[in-house]
Amino acid sequence: MGAYITRRSLYLILQVFVLLTLMFILFRLVPGDPAALILGGNASQEEIDRLRHAMGLDQSIGVQYAEYLGHLIKGDLGQSISYNMPVLQVIADRIWPTLKLMLLSIVIAVTVGIPAGVVSGLKPRAAGSRALMLVWIGFLAVPNFWLGLLLVQLFAVKLNWLPAIGYGGLLAMIMPAAAISARLIALIARMTRTAMMEVLSEDFIRTAEAKGLSTVSIIFKHALRPALPPVMTMIGLQAGYLLGGSVVIENLFSYPGMGQLLLSAQSMRDYSLMQGITIFFVGSFLIINFAVDLLYGRIDPRIRYQ
Repeated sequence: MGAYITRRSLYLILQVFVLLTLMFILFRLVPGDPAALILGGNASQEEIDRLRHAMGLDQSIGVQYAEYLGHLIKGDLGQSISYNMPVLQVIADRIWPTLKLMLLSIVIAVTVGIPAGVVSGLKPRAAGSRALMLVWIGFLAVPNFWLGLLLVQLFAVKLNWLPAIGYGGLLAMIMPAAAISARLIALIARMTRTAMMEVLSEDFIRTAEAKGLSTVSIIFKHALRPALPPVMTMIGLQAGYLLGGSVVIENLFSYPGMGQLLLSAQSMRDYSLMQGITIFFVGSFLIINFAVDLLYGRIDPRIRYQ
């Protein structure tokens, strides 16, 4: 197991290095001059050049890249030019709303998806099971921002049950969390359904039925537990994608999280802030996947030796 963890850790470090390099290059390719954008249209060329020098933008790409990596190693993400404060401080102010939104989205997805998958897997050929599968396919096909617009139109505009925008507690998080979790609900339900169908066809389930155990006992004590590992693995993998989906949804609902902050930084050509936010998203995704790799290696020892 130690060799497996070491191998996965080295692979994680390589992934981080490659992605950080790609981020640095891509952000430098974004059109627009940050110095000119900060100073406005009335600034002279001399003022723009002076600010570019202060920001280090007049140096070669190689020098900028070396300084970029050096600062990252020290834990310094730089100074935000649009907020005039350290990037870490800006991110710290926005990270908790996003994490709470992600947690609520996962709770909704698990609470709805697993029971729906279990029910659908018990009688996969029943009309109700087929209807549920059509609903899950619809959730996979509908973009989350379009679903968010429908939720706003129904629950905020027509029924006036929930606030349309902002961040003011649990009620303000329900619609954005529902829009983000829709795809994950469908994936969990489909995976749980498939896993339950496979487990229910095993010999030990027939043995439990022959012993006269109740249906509830067979489902929850004997069938659900071996069906859950692939479902939990898939949830871990999809959790990283939820962060990416939050960018559009947070802006749709004017939710003050990392997604809204990223688009704001992009419009201001705030390189340091864009890089810091992207590092957060990428780092979260890689760490989640790393944890899933270790979990899967724990569940299935054969994977440790591949």
